[in-house]
Amino acid sequence: MGLTISKEQVAELPLEIFAGRTVVIDHESKVEKAIAELLKHSKIGFDTETKPAFKRGQVHNVALMQLSTIDVCYLFRLNKIGYPDELDEIICNPHIKKIGLSLRDDFAALRKRSEKKPQNFIDLQSFVDEYGIDDNGLQRIYAILFGKKISKNQRLSNWEADFLTEHQKNYAAMDAWACLRIYNHLITNGSE
Repeated sequence: MGLTISKEQVAELPLEIFAGRTVVIDHESKVEKAIAELLKHSKIGFDTETKPAFKRGQVHNVALMQLSTIDVCYLFRLNKIGYPDELDEIICNPHIKKIGLSLRDDFAALRKRSEKKPQNFIDLQSFVDEYGIDDNGLQRIYAILFGKKISKNQRLSNWEADFLTEHQKNYAAMDAWACLRIYNHLITNGSE
């Protein structure tokens, strides 16, 4: 039987804190510099956030794309800047691994913004199977490997707000960063 952890066990764990820097890209003038920095890395964490829909039939576009190195997470506010072509230099780059979770949903949402085909993505949901981890949710995988929990209390917040709160920024950065950290840990140490 593989590694697993209960919700109750996760709840008992200390909270993980994203210690890196968070850079909000909310104006087109900031895109080029962020992409130039990200292009220096061979692997990055990836996630997106969408404003939750509480009415049947209501659908929102992806509001935020998070791309994270181990030290810095860039939060691209797509609801403010649209989908800049430069993002495809990362998303479609075959030489940069993008590590995320439940990528099918992210890709379906991104197709509304870009016709280009994402390349070199690793979905942790299937990747962790190779390491004997039965759980496939980010919070549980992280708890199994690092003995800490990731807060999920901002998940249903308004990602299209004029300004993101510090809690939103930290939550968004944590998810992309945690994907990269899990991947790095597994390829370096296995599941131990």
